[in-house]
Amino acid sequence: MNDVVSREVWLEARRALLAREKEATRLRDRINAERLALPWVKVDKDYVFDTPHGKKTLAALFDGRSQLMVYHFMLGPDWQAGCPGCSFLCDHLDGALPHLNHHDVTLVAASRAPMEKIAAYKKRMGWAFPWVSSFGSDFNFDYHVSFTEEDLSRDKVFYNFTSIAPEQANDELPGISAFYKDEAGNVYHTYSSYARGPEELIGTLMILDRAPKGRNEGSTMDFVRRHDEYETRKAEAACH
Repeated sequence: MNDVVSREVWLEARRALLAREKEATRLRDRINAERLALPWVKVDKDYVFDTPHGKKTLAALFDGRSQLMVYHFMLGPDWQAGCPGCSFLCDHLDGALPHLNHHDVTLVAASRAPMEKIAAYKKRMGWAFPWVSSFGSDFNFDYHVSFTEEDLSRDKVFYNFTSIAPEQANDELPGISAFYKDEAGNVYHTYSSYARGPEELIGTLMILDRAPKGRNEGSTMDFVRRHDEYETRKAEAACH
């Protein structure tokens, strides 16, 4: 249990922490500016996705907007259910959709599982956000979120902009990527973030960070379950 003090002592400690929180906010603003200033890479490969409305190119996924965010959801072709950690994050997306769409941003999830498996899991979870299948394309491999058996048999795997040991990887890993489409229809890759990078999308964690016990975890998100399993299953690893 934390120290119990007078209101005056608490206010002094809280003001000291507030100064640090303001530092963090200003640092976040600077990092955001640096993120926006990153150079872009033109996407020359023709990626095609399966969707509930037929096959669509990466350019078509923008759905009439100039910006596209793709959440790389961990659901492989042979998986029976989506990653609990990815599911936890995606529980927070539907409420953001109207705000993003009216701010010229389209958000979709993409997985290598076939469309029928995606549709079944999406129905189970009760989600509405767009979710497409990259099965049969190089998209997941080119953006370093899916790995073949051959990849995992090597000494190193490239993930989160570095080489990691294969035992730290899996056939699927999480991330988010951003793309821009200009008026001529050219598509550019502008940003990607992996591992804990997309964590700020998870509003529940931001609330827990301010709760008396914080995240109250032994390892990253070890308390997380799919939202329909809290009463029936023990917690499992947030990502496979």
